[in-house]
Amino acid sequence: MWKQPLQVVKANVSSNPRTWIVIGLSVAGIVIVAETQRRKRRSRAQIMLREPFLEPRFDLLPFPQPPPPAARQPLASLTFAISDMSFSLSLSLFDVKGYVTGFGSPDWAGTHEAATKTALVVTALLKNGATCVGKTVMDELNFGITGENVHYGTPVNPQLQSHIPGGSSSGSAVAVAAGLVDFALGIDTTGCVRIPASFCGVIGFRPSHGAVSMIGVSPNSQSLDTVGIFTRDPSILHHVGHVLLQLKSVETKRARRLIFADDLFQLSKVPTEKTVQVVTKAIEHLSGYQPPKHMNFCQYIASNVPGLKGFREESVKHQNEIFTLKALSSVMLLLQRCEFKTNHEEWVKSAKPRLGPDASDRVRAAIDSTHENMKTLYKVRTEMRAALQSLLKDDGILVIPTVADPPLKLNTKKRQSSEFNDRTLALSSIASMSGCCQVTIPVGKHKESPISISFIAFHSVDKFLLDTVLDMYSSIQEKVSIASHSWPLPDTNDNLDVSELLKEKGNAAFKGRQWNKAVKYYTEAINLNMMSATYYCNRAAAYLKLGCFQQAEEDCSKAISLDKKNVKAYMRRGTARESLLCYKDAAQDFKHALVLEPQNKVANLAEKRLRELMG
Repeated sequence: MWKQPLQVVKANVSSNPRTWIVIGLSVAGIVIVAETQRRKRRSRAQIMLREPFLEPRFDLLPFPQPPPPAARQPLASLTFAISDMSFSLSLSLFDVKGYVTGFGSPDWAGTHEAATKTALVVTALLKNGATCVGKTVMDELNFGITGENVHYGTPVNPQLQSHIPGGSSSGSAVAVAAGLVDFALGIDTTGCVRIPASFCGVIGFRPSHGAVSMIGVSPNSQSLDTVGIFTRDPSILHHVGHVLLQLKSVETKRARRLIFADDLFQLSKVPTEKTVQVVTKAIEHLSGYQPPKHMNFCQYIASNVPGLKGFREESVKHQNEIFTLKALSSVMLLLQRCEFKTNHEEWVKSAKPRLGPDASDRVRAAIDSTHENMKTLYKVRTEMRAALQSLLKDDGILVIPTVADPPLKLNTKKRQSSEFNDRTLALSSIASMSGCCQVTIPVGKHKESPISISFIAFHSVDKFLLDTVLDMYSSIQEKVSIASHSWPLPDTNDNLDVSELLKEKGNAAFKGRQWNKAVKYYTEAINLNMMSATYYCNRAAAYLKLGCFQQAEEDCSKAISLDKKNVKAYMRRGTARESLLCYKDAAQDFKHALVLEPQNKVANLAEKRLRELMG
């Protein structure tokens, strides 16, 4: 029945070529419309990922300003956001009256009613003049440190768009970093404010545990949770901190003692010129600071927190003190799991929520956890607080790197992220398990990634810490600017005879167990001849004895770049990387050593040990 119309169309087309033009334009129009729709869909998806706020957006206006001559409210004209955690007396986490809190999960939102009250912390901010402009995206159920959320999308890190923003309070960090609000709130349990603050290049503050009211905030882990603050401006942090902590405006001044945890900076791949030296130079011309001190923090904790001994892995008990922090982070995660189970097991079993892979693994581990060793976990927490009190008292500030690694790329494979988690949580466990206050301060960039340092002060001296940040911040940023524009000058002296003599002196010092002197001689040899793999490899051996694992890794990498068959360099780099908790890379080094020397028993045992750790 269609033959005749088709023949008519063909006849018309053949007799009138313009018909082809009409058909071509029609097809082109269809293609353009389809492409336009496709781009709109992609644009909407990108907006969902970029937008840190959840719908529906809302404004909570501040309480009325007092009439003159009363003083203006301290937070007047400032805007803030809150993580999607109900700040209310219902079972959700930062709840706002009249709104359902999602807790990062659509199933949570679907099984809970709108909040009937607004949390005290939010009310306090409104009373002091601030305006709340909405809730932000977070990791599902406050479990995770990447900031990725399979349901609502991942807020895009303004500093590094192809990398994670950090979590769990990812949306709040992004909103501040993007300049959308003046400050934001999140819940810091295992680093959930400090980590995204570091990755997004903003200030992040974890107050002392229990110092900010948690009334209206449903707990993830009540022994670890505290309300945290993000901002770009130290003066805003100072004002908001005073409101939430209900601090007195006047306090007795005391000299500040800065203590650098040198062993923890070994975990970081950022040169100390951009971290330790920046802070050291920043206080040189400031009054009220004692000369800085340096310490091996892990060694101190190993000696003063005896409860950790039972949590060190049998396979690594022969290793260095860095594993003490890994044990501490293990205790922190066990405590979080047990308390999460107590708080939310009933809901998890009844609602059977659809969770992303990472969140699902963590929730399952929490529900399967037992309460048999809870007293032991609390004992470690008590010992940790006592150890920090003895070290810091009321005038000490511990200086550490906030994180060990730059932010991961989005959608990183699970094995890589597992190693990243171990190294990151090892550092964040210090304040979480001691209850101390900690502030993350951005200090520029390294290889395009934001970097930061953290100040930790003892529990309940939050005002002292906030005053210190306000006092030091501009000086730190000035030194950051100077460091970012300075370049070391290469030494071109290549006197090989002298360098060999210095190498032999270094060897003699090494045999005499004078590790620092050995490093000195090897360094002088390297300055004279930068093309000798042996000099770098020998200095790496001395660094390993001193516990300077980052420097040892760098020296071995340099030695390998000069000599691809240097077995000792692979062995020593593998040892350094294992000590830095980089198990996958360490295993690769030992495997490479076995390729070059198949009968190497030490490499064979190390590779098997690492395979067990990763398995």
